[in-house]
Amino acid sequence: MNTQIGKYVLQDEGYKSFIPFDFPFKDALNFSKEILEKSNEAHFLVGKLDGIIHVLPELSSFLLMFMAKDAESSSQIEGTRATVVDFMKTNIGVNEKDTDSDDILYYIKALQYGLKRISDLPLSMRLLREVHKELMTGARASYFSNPGEFRKTQNWIGGKNISEASYVPPTVLEMTRSLSDLEKFFYDDAFTYPLIQIALIHSQFETIHPFLDGNGRCGRLLITLLLKDKGLLQSPVLFLSSYFKKHQVEYYQKLNNYHKGEIDEWVNFFLDGVIDISKKSINLLKKVSDLYKKDMEKISMLSKREHDSTMLVLDKLYSQPIISTKVVMEWTGFSRRGAQKVIDRLIDLEILRLSDFSTKYDRSYVYVEYMKIFNMYGA
Repeated sequence: MNTQIGKYVLQDEGYKSFIPFDFPFKDALNFSKEILEKSNEAHFLVGKLDGIIHVLPELSSFLLMFMAKDAESSSQIEGTRATVVDFMKTNIGVNEKDTDSDDILYYIKALQYGLKRISDLPLSMRLLREVHKELMTGARASYFSNPGEFRKTQNWIGGKNISEASYVPPTVLEMTRSLSDLEKFFYDDAFTYPLIQIALIHSQFETIHPFLDGNGRCGRLLITLLLKDKGLLQSPVLFLSSYFKKHQVEYYQKLNNYHKGEIDEWVNFFLDGVIDISKKSINLLKKVSDLYKKDMEKISMLSKREHDSTMLVLDKLYSQPIISTKVVMEWTGFSRRGAQKVIDRLIDLEILRLSDFSTKYDRSYVYVEYMKIFNMYGA
């Protein structure tokens, strides 16, 4: 389907900005049989994923790792070099605080904020502004980002100035109208394919580009919020940004072609991503569950006192798999000696190991097998 979704309009200042037509566009609901079948497959896999997370132990402990994985990829799409390992090393004081690691921190904070806020505030442009504020306040930005506020001036993509831009989004006046259309589409009950609906919302949001900076990250956060808001996933375990990062050139190309009217291409790409990452998440959750059971069995052989203190640390390792003695002291309230005893016990059980970046005077430890499951640590 190739549907004209807008047109370039010459502005008084001499540049042409893209003005979307009323949304959803004419014929936007008429997708091919192949796309609808792919949507059904993606919907089935997301449902299967949602079912699995409800039967896993200590779910809340490892949700942070899914968010961190998505945050890493989403931030790297924007040029951030930091990895989740860098982020965690910063958390325990091994790395100096830096803006790249902060990008991951702010993304996680914004996602956590949005998921919590959505329980008492409908998904809306107001909520998106609040999420943007959490994402961009204090964060690295290419321009002044005006956190939590839609732009009041014209922005553009590519080029040192607007005359060299590869794309100029709608004017502020047309942006406001387009955002109103988009917000109404959040709750369009006539649309019975929610994953296609989410695909269209993401691409339309990026076409409108309503913030001065942070549009890409905010738009990808919106996908996760929509999955929860529509009851498809209760927890953020679909790290779709990793698919976009892996296929970054194609991701940008499909979004660019979307505003040229190639809607089918974008929706196909988006659904392929949902299918691919759903399968990976299902497999990943099984591996996490198996690892948890295996390590619990190791700990079950300990005396009751040793068992209880070691299990306390194991459960927390699922949200912070790179630790120091100081971290364990904070978790348990133990003395340095007591905390080190628990760490040594976990090393003896082959659950923890001394990290590759440890020094004689600054030791840290890694839950290697867990990190490998998320592809965040070397062999």
